[in-house]
Amino acid sequence: MSPLDQGRIPHVLEIAEFTPIDESWRKAYLAVGNFDGVHRGHQALVARLRERAVQAGRPALVLTFDPRPVEILRPAQAPPPLSWIERRIELLLRAGADEVGVFRTGPWLLNLTAREFFDRVIRSQFDAQGMVEGPTFGFGRDRGGDATLLARWCQEAGMSFEVVPPVEVDGLLVSSTQIREALAQGRVEQAARLLGQPHRIRGTVVPGARRGATLGFPTANLTGIAQVLPRHGVYAGHAYLPDGQTRPAAIHIGPNATFDATEPTVEAHLLDFSGNLYGLPLQLDFLRALRPTRRFDSVPELLAQISADVAQVRQLL
Repeated sequence: MSPLDQGRIPHVLEIAEFTPIDESWRKAYLAVGNFDGVHRGHQALVARLRERAVQAGRPALVLTFDPRPVEILRPAQAPPPLSWIERRIELLLRAGADEVGVFRTGPWLLNLTAREFFDRVIRSQFDAQGMVEGPTFGFGRDRGGDATLLARWCQEAGMSFEVVPPVEVDGLLVSSTQIREALAQGRVEQAARLLGQPHRIRGTVVPGARRGATLGFPTANLTGIAQVLPRHGVYAGHAYLPDGQTRPAAIHIGPNATFDATEPTVEAHLLDFSGNLYGLPLQLDFLRALRPTRRFDSVPELLAQISADVAQVRQLL
């Protein structure tokens, strides 16, 4: 079954070829892009798209890519994503999209020139009535098209076109690059301001060394995380369980140096929770940086610090 089964995620269209689509998706106002993280710049763009679509009495349709084109074209240079596709869809719909179309990225799409993409996808497949994009938008093979070229083609086709200016937060132009930089420095609060929501990761809970349980603070150890991780440290956050429960969490990223471990791990102590999470998916939001990771001289010293971390999380959240 497709991960984007419309029975679980409404208002989603998967696009894997140039076949005709349902009429309900045609003649919409479009925005096309990766929208990784759906940060505040993306949110402003989608909000404007919705305004223009409502004025014209048409749906607001956002088209995005899974996987991101860079992951296929230049995998060695592809940075970890800020979000996964289901999360991206959720945030795009929350930002104001009526529908989200997901291109199943492959040679069928990546080999199109900018003109072919405009003619075969924007005009023929979707018969778009208008488009809204950002100033750095690029499209087509080798990013041969840009916002200036797209504006001209839209005008020639009788379509409306608008460029939404960048959004500035904390004196910074909001971008995925700025958000990655904030996370690399452990500035998760700044990342959340740029994103418009806390940075979220997801993974699967696996058995660990069980040191936390021995110390009285059991942790959920996560593996299979594809998203950008904040710098090694201890963070206050929220954990989202698959049954819908939410728990405050003390999150540790990095090696457990006190026990001479060298491999970094991601583990979260969920406050006021008991249960077996092994094999289950878990999502974590990062809300506040508490401290760097470090080696402790004794287990009692480590235990005292963990107790203080958990007390701080409880006070904050």
